[in-house]
Amino acid sequence: MQNSLSLLKQIFRIQIYVRKLYIIFSLSLVCNLNTAFLLAQSSDSMSSWSLSAYADVYYAKYSDEVSVGNFQQFASISPRNNSFGLNVLQISSQYDGPNFRAAATLHYGDVPSSSWSQNYNAIQEAHVGVRILKTLWLDAGFFKTHFGTEYLMPKDNIASSLAMISYYEPFYESGVRLNFDPTKNLEINLFLLNGYNMFIDNNNTKSFGMGITYLLGDKGNIGYTDYIGDDAPPGSSLPHTRFANNLFLNYNFSRKLTVQAGGDFFVQQNSDLFNLTKPGIAYGALGTLKYQVKSRFAVYERTDFFYDGEGILSPAYTYPNGNQLGYTSVSQTTGVEYKPSENSYIRVEYRRINMLNNEDIFITNHRNVDYRNDLMVNMGVNFDLLKGSQNKK
Repeated sequence: MQNSLSLLKQIFRIQIYVRKLYIIFSLSLVCNLNTAFLLAQSSDSMSSWSLSAYADVYYAKYSDEVSVGNFQQFASISPRNNSFGLNVLQISSQYDGPNFRAAATLHYGDVPSSSWSQNYNAIQEAHVGVRILKTLWLDAGFFKTHFGTEYLMPKDNIASSLAMISYYEPFYESGVRLNFDPTKNLEINLFLLNGYNMFIDNNNTKSFGMGITYLLGDKGNIGYTDYIGDDAPPGSSLPHTRFANNLFLNYNFSRKLTVQAGGDFFVQQNSDLFNLTKPGIAYGALGTLKYQVKSRFAVYERTDFFYDGEGILSPAYTYPNGNQLGYTSVSQTTGVEYKPSENSYIRVEYRRINMLNNEDIFITNHRNVDYRNDLMVNMGVNFDLLKGSQNKK
């Protein structure tokens, strides 16, 4: 009990500290806004804009026997069984000016249908920003998530599928972002958000997030992301403040070997399945190795672990005796990749998910089992439609 109380006190101290950071940044904005714009308008500048497209198609086969037309569990990418499908077709536009910037991406396909906001299903991101100081920007709108190790789209990841812990991380968010680049290698982002994986707020409280990324030269990057917020609906009898933490590393050991590794830790107030006045915890980790066999041909391997015994992220599984537990799993993924060109790929990928506590959540040969085998083939390409720049005095 003492450990639980101590943990909650630490969470609240961190919340107060983050709120103070936002107040300091807000005061800085008010004090420096006019000066920054006057200085920026007096210097030479250049603006750029672009319009790009990306498409990913797939065939997937799962051992889990879901009904025809339904989506598979834990499969944001290639979610339909025994089916050819369109993961995503997206159009992105971006403008970068001396004092103003904007970005928007519209998407269509099985990814937005299975995993995106139903209120803004066609919008992947849409935000605008203004320069406050030389290295400080204020952006607002809809964002892709800042939290986690893996990205959502296959083109941005080593593997096409997502690790289990990545599946339970947020995919999107809405709010305000302060983007600060104190050096060419260091980027710091602070967020004021509506909630965890939300475009529309579900209560009267706001959430906070932070992301820090440090570039390791041309070898990769290392960083930390977090989230603090209470997304319990109005009228909830107990607060459920969630404190989520993520550490990640992307590193190229050589021209042939690339490593991606990350770990998450979640703690949430009043969320233990067996004692609702105690905090619940969840955690997970993933490690991916990619080996470049030839210039266009690579192989990769990922292992990931996920624990959510208190069910703060996953559903609670009910055993025949009435006991309940959240999900615990380990997954192994193996794949090969061929790149016909720098901006395209063909991947064949196999994954096996094993639930570790006899949670029979899958169906194979008309019986409940605690494992699933996945096989998917993905083809994707991204390219520029329009690109331009303009110098201004």
